[in-house]
Amino acid sequence: MRARSAAQESKAPTTDQQLRIILQDILGLEPELVATFDDNTELFGALPELDSMAVATLLTEVEDSLSIIIDDDDIDGETFETYGTLLAFIEGKIAATR
Repeated sequence: MRARSAAQESKAPTTDQQLRIILQDILGLEPELVATFDDNTELFGALPELDSMAVATLLTEVEDSLSIIIDDDDIDGETFETYGTLLAFIEGKIAATR
């Protein structure tokens, strides 16, 4: 396996970009809507598309796409409260694997 150059690393999508793509794909949201999400954008309870079944699918896709493992005990009511809390949770999981 070849090491990635600095140029290749800089072209890799950020966690934020990857999460936005996952939200679009799993929830069927328009890219223009997802692009407006900021740290305070409410998710669970505010997006009708994000129900309990979608949460399970979303977590599976996050695990697969970002090569992390999310245990059931890791998730609480605040994880999906806002876009910012979800992104921070995922970034924390990524940092813990490195």
